[in-house]
Amino acid sequence: MGRAFEYRKATKLKRWGNMARVFTKLGKQITIAVKEGGSDPENNPRLRVLIQQSKKENMPKENVERAIKKATAKDAADIKEIVYEGYGPFGVAIVVETATDNNMRTVANIRSYFNKFGGTLGTSGSLQFLFDHKCVFKITPKEGLELEELELELIDYGVEEIEYDEEENVIFLYGEFQSYSAIQKYLEDSGYEIHSAEFERIPNDYKEITEEQRVTLDKLLDKFDEDEDVQNVFHNIK
Repeated sequence: MGRAFEYRKATKLKRWGNMARVFTKLGKQITIAVKEGGSDPENNPRLRVLIQQSKKENMPKENVERAIKKATAKDAADIKEIVYEGYGPFGVAIVVETATDNNMRTVANIRSYFNKFGGTLGTSGSLQFLFDHKCVFKITPKEGLELEELELELIDYGVEEIEYDEEENVIFLYGEFQSYSAIQKYLEDSGYEIHSAEFERIPNDYKEITEEQRVTLDKLLDKFDEDEDVQNVFHNIK
């Protein structure tokens, strides 16, 4: 199996195991999507996928509607997506993606988490060379579908890797960050059911750590995970 697929299997965030946090994360993403592309799903591809994903996660319809209204309200808070990069203890590279209406609060919290566990918050873009930014689609396979044929078809749309997860009976498609729109359009035009469409940062190299070091790093990662402004956390721990 490929590097991206193995990374995904190894780093499923605990955040996605907590329904309340799933709803919080999706709600913020919906609000941001509406601010960027409007409240009509037919004319906003990103919003369309997020609404589909919210249904898959059993997110109540009223939560979705509330997130959309939040974006269109006159007094709506301006939620921004901000990425923080730094090194945790033992030289582990960590990228923290946030969605916040108060950058001062969020950066102070993120910096305090790094500092508490012997890490340091770096400057924007300082870890860019360590991670590949990918778009990841999770879809339902069609009956009789041959993965090799699908892969050949999707190469022209920017897909680099395809993996079938037998346990979930879903297909994961990995492509370049900028190929997101082209891949989504192909999948929708071809009638594929899209479970989710997200972005991941896949490390180019991994950091070996001991079991003792892992205990400390898990505590730091848990602090990020507990922060409501944090959307995703990526690292290069092997």
